[in-house]
Amino acid sequence: MELILNGKKTELPDSVNTITLLINYCKLKKKVVIVELNGSIIEKNDHEGTSIEDGDQIELVHFVGGG
Repeated sequence: MELILNGKKTELPDSVNTITLLINYCKLKKKVVIVELNGSIIEKNDHEGTSIEDGDQIELVHFVGGG
């Protein structure tokens, strides 16, 4: 599957087909992640049930500490 992830064309295995699986694939499981799918924010409770498809545009934003 090919999609736009954080502004870059990205090839993913077809098995990565939900927001939750994408977060796990990107190794962001233990972080607070804001997900935008095709211009809409996806609530955390909806990550597992939200499918992703070839051509989707996804932004994953996570917070990094520091000063």
